[in-house]
Amino acid sequence: MSNAEFITPSIDDLKQRIRFSFETGHVWLGEQRMLLMHSEAMGSLRKELIETVGIERAKGIIMRTGFHAGVADAKLAIQLRPDASDEEQFFVGPQLHQLEGFVRVTPLKFEMDLKKKHFHMKLLWGSSYESEEHVKAFGISKESACWMEVGYASGYSSEYTGQSILFAEHECRACGHDSCVSEGKPVAEWDNPEELTKYYESDSIVDQILDLRDEVVTLRTSLIDVEEKNCKVIGTSTAIKEALALLGKAVQGPVTVLLLGETGVGKELFARSLHRRSDREEQAFIAVNCAAIPDDLLEAELFGVDKGAYTGAHQSREGRFERANGGTLFLDEIGDLSYSAQAKLLRVLQEGELERVGGTSVVSVDVRVVAATHANLLERVEKGEFRRDLFYRLNVFPISIPALRERPGDIRLLVDSFIARYKVKYHKEIKGITQHAMAQLEIQPWPGNIRELENSIERGVLLCEDGEKIELQHLFAMMNIEQSPEAAVSPTGGLKDVKKGIYNQFVDMFFEAQNNLFEMEETILKEALNRSKGNMSKAARALGMTRPQLAYRLGKLDDKE
Repeated sequence: MSNAEFITPSIDDLKQRIRFSFETGHVWLGEQRMLLMHSEAMGSLRKELIETVGIERAKGIIMRTGFHAGVADAKLAIQLRPDASDEEQFFVGPQLHQLEGFVRVTPLKFEMDLKKKHFHMKLLWGSSYESEEHVKAFGISKESACWMEVGYASGYSSEYTGQSILFAEHECRACGHDSCVSEGKPVAEWDNPEELTKYYESDSIVDQILDLRDEVVTLRTSLIDVEEKNCKVIGTSTAIKEALALLGKAVQGPVTVLLLGETGVGKELFARSLHRRSDREEQAFIAVNCAAIPDDLLEAELFGVDKGAYTGAHQSREGRFERANGGTLFLDEIGDLSYSAQAKLLRVLQEGELERVGGTSVVSVDVRVVAATHANLLERVEKGEFRRDLFYRLNVFPISIPALRERPGDIRLLVDSFIARYKVKYHKEIKGITQHAMAQLEIQPWPGNIRELENSIERGVLLCEDGEKIELQHLFAMMNIEQSPEAAVSPTGGLKDVKKGIYNQFVDMFFEAQNNLFEMEETILKEALNRSKGNMSKAARALGMTRPQLAYRLGKLDDKE
């Protein structure tokens, strides 16, 4: 389609997709997080790059940054205008940059035929922040300065059309021209493609810097990976580092360890990590959930059974302690042990020996015990539900594992790890998770901790389409997602309250359905009472009125009946 036949689409639909979440400090474009920054800050970054690595390398870095941004926005264009024509979808990119304050884009020529792989475009860039900041820092230049825009246009056009498109700036205000003018066409149609493409090839010095950065990230991660083989505790928060530091101390000897923490924080993972870092690594690791085994069977499971001990015991059987001999026994939910089992456990811990159920001979064992509980054992001691002597024996080396809500900075690392695991398990190519979904994950209270987060990510991987990113609706089935008050950009460029927009939609639906106002009021009042389980004060608060006001309105309904 030629420029003469094409009318630039309205930008209003893109304005509607921008959301300002004031309480959480987010700006969203659909599912993508955006930033509002001072142009002077970006100008300062440009200046420092130029002065540090030279103008050619700085130009390459900025152009590549723009290129990747363009590629990402091209993928977003179809989502933002799913039913639009190719030309209207294409203009999502230029209009986004205009909406974001980078530059005002006016097409001087636009020819695009995706089937014939034809593309030729000329753009007039007005109010370019890049040219303004470049002139502020260095004055009038001999070469054009809209590097980010050139890279963005090249990346966006290449991704959208499915062929390599390069843009070049012919005029630039940084060079003293009245405006900035650029042209884009396929690589093969340029006379000097090598001159244009060299900026998109990673510079060796820059690569070294990035490689060093990756090495630092890898080293940092290795510091918090307490398992050198397969079992890893993931996190960089202060709380998890403190727990891992204590775990590292426990590795040095056979001391009994008591792991404390809520359900789902990863107590068994800590226990396995301790085992695999110890000198018992080559021996067995046996895990027992004391709460999952009936009391009448628990002692037999732990300490073994001699033949004839009870009906059905036709042969002697080793218990978990004997099977873990030389290795580690993990006793989860130890607070649920019966009083009798507690006495036998104390004997094993103190003397290293046990008697099987129904047996008389003493069996010696060398087992490191790692116990875990989410309960307050000291409270159970005071209530007479847990042996005081056993508590003191277990509490030699306690380690408190923080709840997930105490380490929100670790959620992103955990999410990445779970996605990597489950996309392999379910044979899906998942591109990650949207920033909007991640922001919601980071503010959830997570009563089920890491186990609950892992289950949510597994659900997200299952529901996400192959080759896409996990979005908010993929993650939460029965969770109450608290949405912050948001505002959107109005067609005039100001901010409008999204809630008011919902109210307007409700009003429109009301009139279209030709409902009765009094019936609607009665329905809402009764629903408020129903949701508050008859509590008048609570129902009134939910409706934004006082209790007397609600009572008055309900009284009118009774009179009508």
